[in-house]
Amino acid sequence: MTTFNTVLNKHNNGLTFSSFSNHQNQTWRGSIDCIAFEQNAIKDKLLTLEKPCYIVKIAGNIGVTNDGYLTPANNASSEQAELLISLPPLGLQQFGDSHFLTDHGVKYAYMTGAMAGGIASAEMVIALGKQKLLGSFGAGGLPPERIETAIQRIQEALPNGPYAFNLIHSPNEPAIERRAVELYLKYTVKTVEASAFLDLTPNIVYYRVAGLSLNANHQIEIKHKVIAKISRREVATKFLQPAPARILKELLEQGLITELQANLASKVPMADDITVEADSGGHTDNRPLVCLLPSIISLRDEIQAQYNYEKPIRVGVAGGIGTPESALAAFMMGAAYVVTGSINQSCVESGACDYTKKLLAQAEMADMMMAPAADMFEMGVKLQVLKRGTMFPMRAQKLYELYRSYDSIEDIPLADREKLEKQIFRKTIAEVWEGTAAYLSQKNPEKLGKAVNNPKLKMALIFRWYLGLSSRWSSSGEKGREVDYQIWCGPAMGGFNDWVRGSYLAEPQNRHIVDVAHQIMLGTAFLYRIQSLKFQGLQIPNFYSQYHPVRSTLEM
Repeated sequence: MTTFNTVLNKHNNGLTFSSFSNHQNQTWRGSIDCIAFEQNAIKDKLLTLEKPCYIVKIAGNIGVTNDGYLTPANNASSEQAELLISLPPLGLQQFGDSHFLTDHGVKYAYMTGAMAGGIASAEMVIALGKQKLLGSFGAGGLPPERIETAIQRIQEALPNGPYAFNLIHSPNEPAIERRAVELYLKYTVKTVEASAFLDLTPNIVYYRVAGLSLNANHQIEIKHKVIAKISRREVATKFLQPAPARILKELLEQGLITELQANLASKVPMADDITVEADSGGHTDNRPLVCLLPSIISLRDEIQAQYNYEKPIRVGVAGGIGTPESALAAFMMGAAYVVTGSINQSCVESGACDYTKKLLAQAEMADMMMAPAADMFEMGVKLQVLKRGTMFPMRAQKLYELYRSYDSIEDIPLADREKLEKQIFRKTIAEVWEGTAAYLSQKNPEKLGKAVNNPKLKMALIFRWYLGLSSRWSSSGEKGREVDYQIWCGPAMGGFNDWVRGSYLAEPQNRHIVDVAHQIMLGTAFLYRIQSLKFQGLQIPNFYSQYHPVRSTLEM
């Protein structure tokens, strides 16, 4: 009788089998020469995802092959090779919701999220789009002329898509939000990723409803797709439901939409896709994905039962997606697609400077902390940033504490004001205000007028000068300001660095956005195959259960 020790000594592959499945009705036929028994050869067979995977046993030895074929078992004769497990071929396009692929014209249920300030750059979106992957341009915080230039450039490179543009909620400056929508409508941008919304605004409703029409078969056509990034059930509910009647009435009265579009709006949800944002970089509620995703999927199902939409809304995930393991976990929990964010900043195509990319490539999972956000500073809203290699989060928190404690700049003790000028601003407070006032006189004279008579608002605007510029310094590579770089980042960055350590992707100059996407999806499929084998009784040593990026696996 052949024992496991005999097999291990002979072939040293470590595979054992506890039968949970029954292949008595089938047998494998093929050349014995195509069966792998040695460790590296077995790993290669397991990685050959485009072919079926057969686990067979010959003379007590367990091996793996992608070749041969299955036939009905002949009970009258003893087969030379005993079939233990058979798995079908596995394509990367099988993960997630197939409708996400067809509706957005992509090959994977994978997209890159918008990172504001153009960090999710035109180069990134174009590189992804050319390989039929969806990327969202980081329009948040950019002036209209920068957004317009990006639209023209991306549309020239990707006339048929796929691509998306971010629409970030701007509660303190709704005119900026409206101007972005006007540009998207002017240039017929077909997909918008809506983020940081606390409630629906006329701007996002305008974009959505202005794209509604009836085709020749009297079916509703939705020409303006919305991917809504949310982390709260109450916000998700607003995007899962049709547009509010009060906003539709307002848009009708302004002549921005037609009566037909207002009527059609009551039959479709505000979003085609809901991205559940867990513990992410930038604006985040730090929610655990394993709790949040099932909750939002359940909410989606409740609202779908209520409205019976012709096309059910898809629910994807973002926040914490940076390895094949995290992507597989998301898909197994029912995610229609996955979205990466933090990890993309360290890629060659991102709008971050080289110094920032190096810091990101060294980050570990615990190297993040929450800091005050520039766009919603007065509200106390925070975002997640990298703390390793920068003093920004501590300095930003100091500014918020001063804002909370005092009613004006003049009320701040002289010693603290001097520290602000020497350590943080590196300018006098008067010079900071002069620059801020000059900017507002051009961009938002109404707010400037309010600040002149409101010392508390004036103080907030002075502090926001630092908060706003610090993220731009990180993108432009401002010399001498490295310690003040504001780098939006979540723990996924540390997870990604752990995963690629020792591989060619450890160095940021080797991190190309399409390659990273492909490696994560390929690793996801490989790990799924491994888990499928385990579920059917194959006991697999860790050597086979890990996927490490290999440069030659990129499909172009």
